[in-house]
Amino acid sequence: MSGRYDHLDESAVHNRPSRRGSRPRTKERPAHEDAVVGMVTGVDRGRYTTRVGDRAVVAMRARELGRSRIVVGDRVAMVGDTTGTPDTLARIVRVEERDTVLRRSADDSDRVERVIVANADQLVVVTALADPEPRPRMVDRCLVAAYDAGLDPLLVLTKADLADPRDFLAHYDALDVPHVVSRSAAGPGGGAALDPPAVEAVRSHLTDRVSVLVGHSGVGKSTLVNALVPEADRATGPVNTVTGRGRHTSTSAVGLELPGGGWVVDTPGVRSFGLGHVDPATFVQHFEDLVPGTAGCPRGCSHDEPDCALDAWVEEGHAGPAGPARLESLRRLLRSRTGDEHA
Repeated sequence: MSGRYDHLDESAVHNRPSRRGSRPRTKERPAHEDAVVGMVTGVDRGRYTTRVGDRAVVAMRARELGRSRIVVGDRVAMVGDTTGTPDTLARIVRVEERDTVLRRSADDSDRVERVIVANADQLVVVTALADPEPRPRMVDRCLVAAYDAGLDPLLVLTKADLADPRDFLAHYDALDVPHVVSRSAAGPGGGAALDPPAVEAVRSHLTDRVSVLVGHSGVGKSTLVNALVPEADRATGPVNTVTGRGRHTSTSAVGLELPGGGWVVDTPGVRSFGLGHVDPATFVQHFEDLVPGTAGCPRGCSHDEPDCALDAWVEEGHAGPAGPARLESLRRLLRSRTGDEHA
C-alpha cells in the first residue's frame, strides 16, 4: 500500500517512555548497612516505639518487610530520622534474628501461633492465692510455654495474707521453680500494693534480664509493675467478688526499663493460654520430675493410657509427694491439647 506515509520508516516511530522508568527491576534489596538498631518497646496502630541508646524512636514498617510481624522485644534496624525528635518517623527495614520467641495460641485446637514477645529470657507467672482463686493448670500451661521457648520460669504469688501458699507451692516442689511470695500492703492513697520486701525479691530476679510478666486479670500484675517501675503508671482495676475476674487493665504489651538494669514486658491479662503450637509428644519433657518414669513406657506411649509406666513409677514415690498431682496435670494438658471431650 502506498500513500502519503511512504517516506516514513521505523526510525520515525515515537516510543512512549514507560511509566515505570527505564531502569531494569531487580530483586536485590538494599543492605542498609548504615541502619540503626533498636529494641521495640511498644506497638500501636502501625507505629513502633523503639529504644536506641537513651532515646525513644518512633518508626513504621517498610513495605519491603511484607507481612512479617514485629513484636515487643524485637531488635529492628531502622533508617531515616532516628533522632527521636517529636513528630519524626523512622523506617524499619529489617528485623534481626530472634534469640527466643514466647508464643501462645487462641486455644488448644488452634495451630496458629501468636507471638507475645521476642528475645526475652525469663517468664514471670503472676498468680493470686485468693481473690481470685489460683489456677494451677493455667500456671502449668505457662510453664510448658516457657520451657518450649527456652525461658527460665519464675512464680510470683500474691495475696499471701488471704491464703497459705504452701499447698499451692507443693505442686511445683519437684520442678524446683523459683518463687516469690507477697502479702498485700496499703499503697499510696489507700490503694492496694505489694509488700516492699517481696518487690525487692522480685527485682533481684529481674536485674539485667528481659522478663515477661503473664497472669490473668486481677492477680496484681500491673500493681507489681508499678512497684518495680514507678513511672510506668500501669492501670489497675478491682476484681469482681462474684466471678473472681478483673477487668483487662493492660490492653497491650509494653517494654519498660528497670531502674538498675534489665527490662520487664507487661502483657495484657489472659484468661487462657493455648498450647496449640506445642507438640503434645513433647509435653512430658517439660515436667522434668516425671521424665525418668517414662523409661518403662511402651513405644509410642501417649502417657495417658493403661499401659503407661508413669502410674506405677509415681505410686512408688519417685516423683515425691506432689507426683500424683503433677501426673494428673500433665494428663489434663494432654487431653485438652488433643481435643478429648473429657479433659
